[in-house]
Parts: sequence; C-alpha cells; structure tokens
Amino acid sequence: MSQDTTPSTQDQWQFWVDRGGTFTDIVALRPDGYLLTHKLLSENPQHYADAAIEGIRQLQAAHSQFSAQIANVKMGTTVATNALLERKGDDVLLLISKGLGDQLAIGYQTRPDIFATHIQRSPPLYRHQYEVAERVLAVSPSMLVLLKFL
Repeated sequence: MSQDTTPSTQDQWQFWVDRGGTFTDIVALRPDGYLLTHKLLSENPQHYADAAIEGIRQLQAAHSQFSAQIANVKMGTTVATNALLERKGDDVLLLISKGLGDQLAIGYQTRPDIFATHIQRSPPLYRHQYEVAERVLAVSPSMLVLLKFL
C-alpha cells in the first residue's frame, strides 16, 4: 500500500492575486483559515519591483506568528484584457479555423432591438485575421495539427 505524499495545505498560506493596471489586489488565506485582503499599486518601482511578491511579503510580515510556508499562489491579470479593449499596444492577429472566419462577426443574435435593420457594431478587437487549415486529432482532443500556414 502506497502512502499519500501529496503536500497538505493545512498550516500553509494560500494566495489569490489579481494584478490590474493600477492596483494589485491580494486575497490570502492564513494557515488558521482566516481570510485577509490587501491592495498595492501595481507599479511602484521606488518601493518594490513586483506588487504580488511585495504584497505577499507584507501580509506574512504582518502575521509573522504563522508559518511562512506557502501552499499556492494563484494569479490572474486584467492588464492584457484592458489593453486589448482600450485598443492600446500592438495590432492583434486572429488565427481561426478555415471556414469559420465570420464566426465572431456573426456572433450571437442578442441585441436590444432584434429586428433593427441598421445594426451598430463595434470594430473587432483584432486588426488582421487569417483562416488556418487545421484539424483536431481523435487521439488527443488537445492536439492540434496545422496543415498549412501562410
């Protein structure tokens, strides 16, 4: 009989980080099960190089009676999404399966006036689009084979 060697999160910190363009928000679960929140400026080079690491350091320093062991850190960001929505940064190329190039333009038929004849659409988030001949293999749903590119 084998013994379970999976590390336990008990008596360890857990962190969830959301790095935004202006602020980085951190939710922490202390080893005793108590939830904490913390907010820092995402960019503050005079005081720290990385907001997520600094926020975790500050939370652990403020609660130093607990072990410094960390079970996990889960991080998400809205920086790239915001840049895309605000049309900042480089142009975006959409690679899409051959024959589905109009899929995003068609979209869902949900709009305030379903029978409107003059529909106001926002421009697409991508500047260029290329339809790619590809197939998903039956042996592995995650394996994608590009048959032709360019």
